[in-house]
Amino acid sequence: MIRDTSAQDRVLSASQTRPAWRRWVWPAAGGVLLLAGIVFAARGWLAGTASVDGARLRIAEVTRGDLVRDIAADGRVIAANSPTLYAVAGGVVTLKVVAGDKVTQGQPLAEIDSPELRSKLAQEQTTLAGMEAESSRATLDASVTRANAQKALDQAEIERQAAERTLQRYQRGFEGGAVPQVDVLEAQDNLRKAEIALAHARKDAGLQGQGAGLDARNKQLLAQRQRAVVTEVQRQVDALTLRAPFDGQVGQIQAVQRSNVAINAPVLSVVDLSVFEVEIKVPESFARDLAIGMPATLTSAGQPYPGEISAVSPEVVGGEVVTRLRFSDKQPPGLRQNQRLSARILMDTRRNVLMVERGPFLEQGGGRQAYVMDGNSAVRRPVQLGVSSLSNIEVLSGLQPGDKVVVSGSDLFGDAERVSVN
Repeated sequence: MIRDTSAQDRVLSASQTRPAWRRWVWPAAGGVLLLAGIVFAARGWLAGTASVDGARLRIAEVTRGDLVRDIAADGRVIAANSPTLYAVAGGVVTLKVVAGDKVTQGQPLAEIDSPELRSKLAQEQTTLAGMEAESSRATLDASVTRANAQKALDQAEIERQAAERTLQRYQRGFEGGAVPQVDVLEAQDNLRKAEIALAHARKDAGLQGQGAGLDARNKQLLAQRQRAVVTEVQRQVDALTLRAPFDGQVGQIQAVQRSNVAINAPVLSVVDLSVFEVEIKVPESFARDLAIGMPATLTSAGQPYPGEISAVSPEVVGGEVVTRLRFSDKQPPGLRQNQRLSARILMDTRRNVLMVERGPFLEQGGGRQAYVMDGNSAVRRPVQLGVSSLSNIEVLSGLQPGDKVVVSGSDLFGDAERVSVN
């Protein structure tokens, strides 16, 4: 008997009896998901080398309008004239006022007792008296010398005239035969001697008068020099009394009553209450655009007052430059030292220009590049920027109205050309 094939038969499950295409559904779905992941990863790679959270960025839109370049700051009121008085010599100081006292011009504020300076004044005055006496004596000697020289000159003139008359008498006697010729010749010689003596007397009188005048002039100059020394020492003695240079108020007092102060030590300051200025601090980036005379507006108690820049410090301290403003017309009533005021300096107004909000991107890109949003990506783009105000900066090229610029947070991008923003 031949066996059948029933022993070789095997029962199939329901899944094995399904169509072939159904068995590939799940593998195909997995392949699609894998492909989508690859595409997403490739898209992220193409979109940028990094991905940054958008919450960490500040984005501003490029707009067109008027760019007002101004500086607004709070300043403090200071006296335009507030000199400090110093000790001209060492000594014991006696204060006659206290801080806050109202003073008038010329009023004594303090006195310094300096025995050394007063003794020096007495010595110099004594020296001056001696030199003035010597000068007077030299002037008198010069007068005596000139008188003696004139006396000798007059005597020589008389002798010449006598010799001339004697010669004339002898000549008449010789012509009449009463006088020998030898007497005439002798009279001629005497006349010649008298003329020579007269010439020398004239020359000696001039030289002696000139010499006596030079000696007297020298003594007068020495006395004049000593007089200047006495005047200077007297000025120093007078300066021992510190006086108010103008009507005002006593400010800070640096010396202690009845204390010994050194020469050139500060004693006290005086504040001129009639003229005030406002001191503000301006960022270093704006200082180069400031100029003396530039208009400003100062606000006190809600009331604006016109002003102008009076001084700009050449020194930068902590990234700021100290600037002083003065009132160009009238100043607010009742101003006090160190009072706070609001100040606004108008530097320039540019009409209808492209501008964008200021931000750290100016320093990060050196002002030559910026990151501009392109969909969900920030793309680095070269730009050219112009002048700036406290809130905006002018755009010269590289950007268009409506462009969105990353003004803060671009330091997170590194040097990437394109960055994905989530």
